Amino acid sequence: MRIVLLFTLLLVNTPFFAQSADEKQIKAIYDMALTKGKAYDWLNYLSNQIGGRLSGSVQAQHAVEYTKEQLDSLGLDRVWLQPVMVPKWVRGTPEFAYIETKPGLTTNVPICALGGSVGTPDGGLKANIVEVQGIEDLEKLGRKKIEGKIVFYNRPMEPTLVNTFAAYSNCVDQRYSGAAEAAKFGALGVIVRSMNLRLDDYPHTGSMGYGDTPVKNRIPAAAISTNAAELLSTTLKLNPDIKFYFRQNCKQLEDVQSYNVIGEITGSTYPNEVMVVGGHLDSWDLGDGSHDDGAGCVQSMDVLRLLKETGYKPKRTLRVVLFMNEENGLRGGNKYAEVAQNKGENHVFALESDSGGFTPRGFSFDCSDENFEQVQSWKGLFEPYLIHLFEKGHSGADIGPMKNESIVLAGLVPDSQRYFDHHHAENDTFEHVNKRELELGSATMASLVYLMDKYGTVPSKKIKG
Repeated sequence: MRIVLLFTLLLVNTPFFAQSADEKQIKAIYDMALTKGKAYDWLNYLSNQIGGRLSGSVQAQHAVEYTKEQLDSLGLDRVWLQPVMVPKWVRGTPEFAYIETKPGLTTNVPICALGGSVGTPDGGLKANIVEVQGIEDLEKLGRKKIEGKIVFYNRPMEPTLVNTFAAYSNCVDQRYSGAAEAAKFGALGVIVRSMNLRLDDYPHTGSMGYGDTPVKNRIPAAAISTNAAELLSTTLKLNPDIKFYFRQNCKQLEDVQSYNVIGEITGSTYPNEVMVVGGHLDSWDLGDGSHDDGAGCVQSMDVLRLLKETGYKPKRTLRVVLFMNEENGLRGGNKYAEVAQNKGENHVFALESDSGGFTPRGFSFDCSDENFEQVQSWKGLFEPYLIHLFEKGHSGADIGPMKNESIVLAGLVPDSQRYFDHHHAENDTFEHVNKRELELGSATMASLVYLMDKYGTVPSKKIKG
């Protein structure tokens, strides 16, 4: 009797359940990623042997060759390069800037040219400076207070927004359109506070555009570090007559040919239904682009390897795409979508990783309500891995051009609190990527791809007229 009672107590207190096939497959994916992952080694080479991969650069071409070679080694069914013409903007010699409080009394400050900017005159540009909190302030000040001066955009990212991408979106217009708008009021140049929540000495570059501004009216634009922006703002309040000097000799050259790097495993049941996973291979030139977006590229490469190594046979064609030129043109994403449309390819799902190699939290989906309901039904499978966020929203810039009424688009959502410390700056380097966090991202992506492939997407309900 005592033995029976003991056995009963053991049964009651021991967690005992049969794992489903999905739980087993997902566990196998995570186990493989965390013990035999390849993403970190690939990123090490991309970052430390190749470095920053600005579109049209020698480093970008080296990255194309390296990643194709690595995909070739995985035994995929097909690997190829897709030609795409990309812009070639070069930074030139390092930028230089200072605040002049009185003739001969200067303080050097760290700046960097914004991507796509024109250079300053050969000897640099020095002028009085006017501070604004955003583009809307230009109209309030008027031409009389702006003409002949340098405009200083100093709206910071909003620290109360936990979603740091929302904080970024709220002020990035001053970086992208600030020069074009200030030129309309006769400004000589613009200095933009870096898109960074932290106070530090790293200026953060990023794309800017002139719109339809005539070439002769285009003015130089540079980013200033957040510490220096605070110093400049304080100094300006104490003495509105200070001058600012900066020199940069960046320029835009003719477009050059580059490539999207593509590899695929052919589907066993529905080979004509294509599922894409990817990131962008190009990066800015200040750091080595480890988080933005080397991490997304190596995670996407590892998705196909993880599924293959765990013995999963995909029903649909799984394709990894390393897009070129997301940072300053989106040419790779547009070219891929154009070729796919011209070939009549049926893309049913696409997943992008372009938010850094930090701890994964979940996914953001751009899809129908029916497909989102299906995704939400899988939440329990992800909970053991602390993946909890499933929301509707933005997916990814490179896969955006593929959007139609039936495709499911998704973006990996890692923890974003540290992302903008490194975004487009000199400190976006390999040492700031945690191996385990990167591998968890690969496994999380592979798990979603597995589920989407196994169960397929839900056809959208047509609304009858």
